[in-house]
This record gives sequence, C-alpha cells and structure tokens, in this order.
Amino acid sequence: MRLARVIGNVVSTIKDEGFAGQKLMIVDYIDEDGNLTGNHAICFDVADAGIGDTVLVNVDGGAAGMFLGRKVIADLTICGVIDHLTIDGETREYH
Repeated sequence: MRLARVIGNVVSTIKDEGFAGQKLMIVDYIDEDGNLTGNHAICFDVADAGIGDTVLVNVDGGAAGMFLGRKVIADLTICGVIDHLTIDGETREYH
C-alpha cells in the first residue's frame, strides 16, 4: 500500500461493463517526508475519494474485486481516505 493525493479524475464514455458506475482517479504518490513525488497513476476508486484527498492506494490487483464483491481486475485501487496518520510520534493531518 502507498499514500497518494488525488489530483484529478478520468472520464470515459466507453469502458468495460465491470467498471460501469465506478470512478477512476488520477493520483500523485507521497514520499516518506509527506511531499508529492510527481509520479502519477490512475486508480480504481472504491472509497469515494475526491480531488485533494489523501488516500491509501492498494497495489494488489485483487483488491477492487474484494471490495466490490465481484470479479474486477484493477492493478491500483484507492481503498481509503486518510484523515491523519502518526509516524514516530508525529501526527500529520490531511483534512
């Protein structure tokens, strides 16, 4: 799993039936110091994230199917929106 910030969304008028009604979001990964890395990716969103949210991205290809309860293939899945986290006693707020 990796931390990232949602920076945009993907609009697709035609897509696989398994993705009907589901969002695809563009994220920028966050490094260990809390900075954006400039490395962007497109993620399947099961956490109802929005632009500007800090999110937890699962990099296991089977995560989307587990969350939706049906067979869906997606390499990257946003599985949570982060409010805050604590690392070595230092708490970072994201909302």
